[in-house]
Order: sequence, then C-alpha cells, then structure tokens
Amino acid sequence: MIADDTNDEDVSLFDAEEDAGKRSKKTNIKHPVASFFHLFFRVTAILVYLLCEFLSRSFIAGMVTIILLLSCDFWTVKNITGRLMVGLRWWNQVDDDGRSHWVFESRKGTGKQQGSDSESRIFWLGLIVCPVLWVIFAFSTLFSFKIKWVPVVIMGVVLQGANLYGYVRCKVGAKTSLKNMATNYFGRQFLKQALSKEEES
Repeated sequence: MIADDTNDEDVSLFDAEEDAGKRSKKTNIKHPVASFFHLFFRVTAILVYLLCEFLSRSFIAGMVTIILLLSCDFWTVKNITGRLMVGLRWWNQVDDDGRSHWVFESRKGTGKQQGSDSESRIFWLGLIVCPVLWVIFAFSTLFSFKIKWVPVVIMGVVLQGANLYGYVRCKVGAKTSLKNMATNYFGRQFLKQALSKEEES
C-alpha cells in the first residue's frame, strides 16, 4: 500500500493541550449537529449492546440494530464529522493498475473553517473512548462465553478502530511512525513535568 500524505507540518494529536497558547480560546461549538451525530450513533450502539437483552428477547433485532448504528457511525465520522470538526479526512483509492492507495489529508492554516477547541475535544474523546469500550466488550464476551455476540463486538472494534486509525494517521501524517509519535508525546510530557517541578523548587 502506498500512502499519500498531504500534511507537511508536524501537528500534535491533542490540539486542545498544545495549541491553547498559540491561538485564542474558541469554546463555542460551530457545528452542533455534526457534534451531536458524532456521538449519537456511537453511544447509542453501545447502549443498545448493553441493554439489548433487557429490552428485547430477539437476538437478531438487537444484532441488526447495533450493526446499523455502527455502520451509520462509521460513515458519519469518516465523511462528515472529521472534516467539519477537526479538518481531517481519509479514504482509499484504487488506481488503474488495481493498486490501493490510502490518502490522508488535513486542513492547513487557520481561518473560518477551523474548528473550535470544544469540537476537537468532543471529536477525539469520542473517537478514542468508544473503540476502547468495544475492545473491553470483546474480552468480556469471550470470557463470559457469549459466543453469539462475538461477531457484533468484532464489528464494533473493526469499524470504530478503522476510523481511529485513519484519523490518527491524518493527524500525525501518513509517513510518521505511530511509535515515534507516542514516544515524542510522552517525552514532551515528561519534560514539562520536570520543568514545572524545577520551577516550584
């Protein structure tokens, strides 16, 4: 797979932390409908999964509802909320030779289209927390021997994990190693803590 990267600048994964000093605080939500639907399908799929056996005796109805919600979430996050809330998008493109190309883009510069800090927090928290919950559900399903729920939980992990992976690649750049990004992030955090302790002394 060849990765096309249109992101030439080094950016942090968590904008709200590091860009707070660089730009004025923008706490209003510019895209409330996108923010709502970014979380709606994700949270609803998790709630239906947790409450399915209490609300309905039909496994098929619960499974179909959860998979439809996960599919709507995947499409909404990939095509709409990522572009509006944080200015990122990704897709797969097949060329004439049949080779697959992954394209990762991020919006450059600041301007009217720049999302607010609140939207960025909502986007990244929803994008990170929900796949972690689906991984926890996968282990609990396996350990509790509820084998019939394994395909549903795997769909949750795959669909939400794919969006998480795609947007992290957009944010850090397609050519940047995720391991290097994590090492740099934790190194900066350690340095900040060390400097703050020295200033207190």
